[in-house]
Formats: sequence, structure tokens, C-alpha cells
Amino acid sequence: MSLFILFVLAIGLSMDAFSLAMIYGTLDLKSSMRKLMSIMVGVFHFFMPILGYQIGEFILKLIPIDPEILVGVIFVILGIQMLLSLKEEEKVKLLTSIYSVFFFAFTVSIDSFSIGIGFGAMGINIILPCFIFSFVSGIFTYLGALLGKKLQNRFGNITTLIGSFILIFLGISYFL
Repeated sequence: MSLFILFVLAIGLSMDAFSLAMIYGTLDLKSSMRKLMSIMVGVFHFFMPILGYQIGEFILKLIPIDPEILVGVIFVILGIQMLLSLKEEEKVKLLTSIYSVFFFAFTVSIDSFSIGIGFGAMGINIILPCFIFSFVSGIFTYLGALLGKKLQNRFGNITTLIGSFILIFLGISYFL
């Protein structure tokens, strides 16, 4: 998998963190909380694919399936899930403790777990993608919080929409 594809995938995976961080950014978070939130999201985007990778290898031993199809299905499902989340009203609670930041980082990193499953199915070395996902998601989370502070939540749904289409496009490309 090329570096370009990995970065595009990392951007797609980071859009939910970006859009939610932008919403939290409208709540006038302290600078230290923005930094902590970004670091935690980056850490989760590093370890969740590794966990998914391990489970992906186990699944392939149980159910023989073409890895390209499995990855395509996972990407399309994630993209559709992101599109459907646009309709849900999300209640925003202020990030006031390490536990709330931990929960935030976990929830926006679940999609990278699924990507790890796909990488495990394809037998791709997971370390480089994990570093890229971690770096990009941490940066996007921080930028989202900063942008949210300035723009309020005007563009939140647009970033999620873009991330959804990126994942769906990548998923369809694996079918072809």
C-alpha cells in the first residue's frame, strides 16, 4: 500500500475526530485540554489498528475470504456509518476530566480498529500505518479544536461528509 493511500486513509479516519473536536472547540476548551485530547486521539489511533490487526488474523484463519473484498466491505461500511451519523443528534458534553477525554479518544478511534482488521486480513505490516494514523489524527484533532473555537460548528457536518466519501471511495476501489 502506497504512502499516498495511507495518508488519504488517515485523513478519512481522522475526519470524525476533526469534526467532533471542532464541536468541542466551540466550547472554549483550555489549551491544555486541546493538547491532551489530541495526544489521546493519536495514541488510540496507534493502538486500535494493532488490536484490530491481531483479531483480523484470527478471523482469516476461521473464515477464508479474499482480503481485498474484506477491506472494501469494511471501508464502505465505515463510510456509510459516518454518513448515517450525520442524522443523529449528538449531545456535546464539556471535556472536564481525563476520563471524558479518554472516552472521546476511544469513540473516535473505533474506526481505526476496523481498519486494523482489514490490514490483518491483507497481511500488511501495521506499524507504519499506525504511526501515520496516529500523527494525522492527533494533528486533525488539534486543528479541529482550534478551528471550532473560531468558526463555531458551522462546518462540522461537511467534514464528516468528506470523510465518509473518502472511505466509501477507497472501499469501492478495493472491489475493482
